[in-house]
Amino acid sequence: MRKLLTAGLLLILSCGQAVAGPTYVLGVEALNYYPHYSNEGGQYSGFARELFDSFAKAQGYSFEYRALPVARLYESFFAGELDFKYPDNQQWQEGKRKGLNISYSAPIVSYTDGVLVLPANKGKGVERLKQLGTVRGFTPWDYLGLVEKGQIKLQEVNSFQQSLLQGINSRVDGVYMNAEVGRYQLNTVLKQPDALLFDEALPNSKGFYSLSTTKHAQVIDEFNQFLKEHSAEVAALKTKYGLQ
Repeated sequence: MRKLLTAGLLLILSCGQAVAGPTYVLGVEALNYYPHYSNEGGQYSGFARELFDSFAKAQGYSFEYRALPVARLYESFFAGELDFKYPDNQQWQEGKRKGLNISYSAPIVSYTDGVLVLPANKGKGVERLKQLGTVRGFTPWDYLGLVEKGQIKLQEVNSFQQSLLQGINSRVDGVYMNAEVGRYQLNTVLKQPDALLFDEALPNSKGFYSLSTTKHAQVIDEFNQFLKEHSAEVAALKTKYGLQ
């Protein structure tokens, strides 16, 4: 009887091992970038978490979300220490991507990065921007030329809330960040929905976030297929989080 029980237990364990899929390390940004994603309290959440969890469940995989500061996340990814990186875009830090075989998913969600200003200053042009607030690790690409010429000085802080408060209190002339993140932070976190407004007339960047890897191109193919087959669910998820 004992031999039969032992054999049965081994069979159950072996079956469990057979159906258990791999666990991949997905490098993410250690930021409160809600509604896109957040690592507040050490728990990864938001649109990205729901999307990747749904994909992993459908494929029988699991993701370990490893939150890192933005600069370190790039270093770890380029060094091959992570299975995947999100968000990513092949235009970011292009010089460091040379020689690396990186696979990118289809566009997942769009983004618009630009400047939020006091309502009274909206539409007054880039000439009035002398002090530009931003978060460490984020590059205001549209303003680098002006920064290099000394026409704009960057004021870097550690969080989006701090940067927005700088703008609200007129310590900077504008705050550079993602439009959706700025709107959420103002409405939900700071409870000051109209304290700053996104100025569409100022230079801004539009693009898409993708999932990337240097190791598992076949999983990227599977993820792209998942996006196609579950397009309605993905669209509903974007609507839930106010994204496009």
